[in-house]
Amino acid sequence: MITWIKGGEVIDTHSKTKKTLDIVIKKGKIERLLPPGNYNPPKDIDVKTIDASGMIVTPGLIDMHVHMREPGEEYKETIATGSQSAAAGGFTAVACMPNTNPINDSRSVTEFILERARKANLIRVYPVAAISMGSRSESLTEFGDLKQAGAVAVSDDGRPVTSSELMRRAIEYARFFGLPVISHCEDIDLSNRGVMHEGTISTKLGLQGIPAASEEIMVVREILLAKLTGYPVHIAHVSTEGSVKFIKQAKEEGISVTSETAPHYFSLDHRAVIDFDTNAKMYPPLREPRDVKAIRRGLSQGVIDVIATDHAPHSPIEKDVEFDKAAFGIIGLETALPLTLALVREGVMDLPEAIAKLSYNPASILSIKGGIIEEGKEADLTIIDLNKEYVVEKESFRSKSHNSPFVGVEMKGKAVLTMVGGGIVWESDEFNPRS
Repeated sequence: MITWIKGGEVIDTHSKTKKTLDIVIKKGKIERLLPPGNYNPPKDIDVKTIDASGMIVTPGLIDMHVHMREPGEEYKETIATGSQSAAAGGFTAVACMPNTNPINDSRSVTEFILERARKANLIRVYPVAAISMGSRSESLTEFGDLKQAGAVAVSDDGRPVTSSELMRRAIEYARFFGLPVISHCEDIDLSNRGVMHEGTISTKLGLQGIPAASEEIMVVREILLAKLTGYPVHIAHVSTEGSVKFIKQAKEEGISVTSETAPHYFSLDHRAVIDFDTNAKMYPPLREPRDVKAIRRGLSQGVIDVIATDHAPHSPIEKDVEFDKAAFGIIGLETALPLTLALVREGVMDLPEAIAKLSYNPASILSIKGGIIEEGKEADLTIIDLNKEYVVEKESFRSKSHNSPFVGVEMKGKAVLTMVGGGIVWESDEFNPRS
């Protein structure tokens, strides 16, 4: 069987260009890339044709920061439902954080996650293992054993590594095994059980605030430890103007540091909390308008390398409660793409750069497959309709949870087909140009 994707505008995330091409796929890999009209399909082999005219074709999107909730909280999300949500959002691969129950600090949990992903048989799921046992910042996990089991990075995400000494040793240990280190930057003494950004609105609402410095202090620590050890640190979910400034300075000094932000940090600010909407409660919290501008500037200037969702499903049990008691986090796999495309329309980034932040860059940081369309590579692809307009509806989510502040919001741009290894894992009902 050959699959022939015709006439799509193909995004080259390496050269940051786009060009109308046909893509010929055989045995799960991209066999040929050629100008339209230059392919003569063989007569003795079945050919499935997909007309992508008027669409863009990108490398399969990669989300390097999701919470799949399995094992332990399957009522919020499972690896199967999370995979369905990812595929519907155009993602062909995700890296799942270790703060499950039990925490992914052992070979058995890593192998369990991979087995569940194989059973779901949709997208590529890459486990991220814990830095410390139980994510308690007391002793390191067995990095070598975890990597052998299938972990692609280490992080205590959901919690910070509170001990600077332990974090230094973790970075040195990770260097030995070639594992990326992903840091959740939070000074827990400063965050001090806060529930939203510390500012005028938190004061007005009478809610305990979390100062920007809680994040920024730890960002500086990780930069200094990256400099000390000579090994990269990846900063997760950047949300403040100060963090962008410090990361920019570090890069200018040649310090090995990369970073990510999430769509909610460049789309919303702390005013979203005014009505005590628990779907606007997340960690780090939504910050001030000047922070949103800084995040956008950081994306535009290449200071922020990756757009990741921090997809964090919660059930009504955790969200339909008083604001200060509600869980932190929102889902994001099915809204990340249109929110990113909004930045393209606003001129913050061009389209190839935006797609690179959603594919090539996370693949490079994690040293995993994907992120580029080339002959001989796996056919992990996303077809996107840039002009598709729709309103986000709670009932349309493939995720098991619906905790999103974007329900009811008009969006433009949608993944209409997602392909992993040459097989279609998601196709919009409105897109069926096949023969």
